[in-house]
Amino acid sequence: MKTWSRSETIALANQQCTSCHGIGLRVGRKCSLKPCNCVLRAIFRICYNRYRELAVKEKYLTKATLEMSASHHRRTVWGRRDEEYLADFYLVSKRHLNEIEWGVFRYYFLLGADWKLCCSRLSLDRGNFFHMVYRIEQKLGLVFRELEPFPLFPLDEYFYGTTRTPVQANTPRPVAEARPSISKPRRVTPIRPPVTEEKPADLPDQKAA
Repeated sequence: MKTWSRSETIALANQQCTSCHGIGLRVGRKCSLKPCNCVLRAIFRICYNRYRELAVKEKYLTKATLEMSASHHRRTVWGRRDEEYLADFYLVSKRHLNEIEWGVFRYYFLLGADWKLCCSRLSLDRGNFFHMVYRIEQKLGLVFRELEPFPLFPLDEYFYGTTRTPVQANTPRPVAEARPSISKPRRVTPIRPPVTEEKPADLPDQKAA
């Protein structure tokens, strides 16, 4: 379970919220801080808006990027982040919603039907329908933030973040052996002052001798 901080939730919180009063955190069980529902709905709407942008985006605008794989081999692989995000958003939502919630999510969010058509299709009244919409946003907002190992939110970490290999706790890390430092002897250059060259004394003339 991931921890939530005020610096993360205060930018997403509703300033008119009566539960958190614009902070984004509220006290849960055992005096633990948990995110407010307004923060979870904001996270879902951010992820949902990106899903809609990518769904209507022309396919020739997408591109493949070279990324580091999560395996211990540290190999580089080619991937398409836009298509991967569309698949993750769809499959994660379907996995965490029940049958009734998935019907509302499919008609209202994916197919873009209005609430009147959804209520007539799913046999729901207006009040229960919007209560279920808010509950779906809160549930999926929490899932998108706490999804392991790669959450869908924040979006910048999903699209532009780096992939790191998880380190197992029981596996000891190799310790580098300390190599003895071999210091090279310092070469000392002797000081040699210049010596004045002496002229040889005048030799006696051999002929004179």
